[in-house]
Amino acid sequence: MSIKTNVSTWKFSNFLENKNNKFSKNNILSILPKNDMDEAYETISKWKDYSSTPLISLNKLAKELSLNQIFYKDESKRFKLKSFKALGGAYAVEKISKGNKKIVISTATAGNHGRSVAWGSKKLGLKCKIFISEYVSDFRAEAMRNFGAEVIRVKGNYDNSLKECIKQSKENNWQIVQDVAWQDYKLVPKLTMAGYSVMMKEISSKINDQQISHVILQAGVGGMAAAMVAGIANYLKNVPFIIVVEPENAACVFESIKAGEIKKISIKKESLMGGMSCDEVSLVPWEILRNSVSHCVTVSDDHIGKTVRSLAKSEFSDEKIIGGECSTPGIISLVGLCNDSEIKKKINLNENSNVLLFGCEGDADEQLYKKLLTEGQ
Repeated sequence: MSIKTNVSTWKFSNFLENKNNKFSKNNILSILPKNDMDEAYETISKWKDYSSTPLISLNKLAKELSLNQIFYKDESKRFKLKSFKALGGAYAVEKISKGNKKIVISTATAGNHGRSVAWGSKKLGLKCKIFISEYVSDFRAEAMRNFGAEVIRVKGNYDNSLKECIKQSKENNWQIVQDVAWQDYKLVPKLTMAGYSVMMKEISSKINDQQISHVILQAGVGGMAAAMVAGIANYLKNVPFIIVVEPENAACVFESIKAGEIKKISIKKESLMGGMSCDEVSLVPWEILRNSVSHCVTVSDDHIGKTVRSLAKSEFSDEKIIGGECSTPGIISLVGLCNDSEIKKKINLNENSNVLLFGCEGDADEQLYKKLLTEGQ
């Protein structure tokens, strides 16, 4: 064993090949155009304190799994908001407000998107109303209040908080800045996704001539995953295997890919990966993901704590990494896929593979992170 943590028994829950996978660069860029992504990078790269986040080699884990390289995009330091979401909501607020200081911004969130919207609103001197469910931690709520937002807690899950946000926003003429798209509401989610695509622009400048063979993308409503697919179409020279990973209890993309159409699921138990616990894939991301994803995989919560601790103790890499709960499923699923010899061979995971993973958040919820860091010790 080259690493302390025994990962040889780790498994994924479910695996699916997308029978409708027909990656089309032209189709993808007709949904999230190249100019929109390039403009987002030009704007965000000029923000105060902007810097490209690290692309870390998980060299120890790569050796353990007999892979050539594992690249880990570490978003834990993004604008001190500790999440890739800093790129999306704040950018959408800037674009949609167009210098109008009188508008009131509103959103519903599981945490990180709301923090980005609150931060973006504060930068522009705008009032901000944020709706959260009963499952969002007090720590995350306070983090949004610290940017001057009014936080409104709603009984029930994320879906309930979104419905209440839409209702009150219509009544009060507030501008909703949501990362979820629905019929007649696509512009703002596309702006949010354009902001996210900055990550792939940064990645493309760091990998030089090394081709990415596989990319594993976390999905909640699918915004980040679809933005990365668009980024692949825009910035990468080759098309890798594109694998979407979700919590086993909230696999809305998995079930939609399986059915060939959007399927709303029933979440019977909330995952620790709260930001990924979504019951329906968003409309715009679905337009991209439905024919671009090669495979879907789901994972349980069982190895979240172990992964958080292994990252922090530099067991997977030469560096100590702060990775929150939603940064773990890419690693967990990759280990599970490599432990299944039949599937590993089927999707060409081998000694020549260069795999891209996303550490989409750091200790964005410090209380949960500390709990995960210390449990089992």
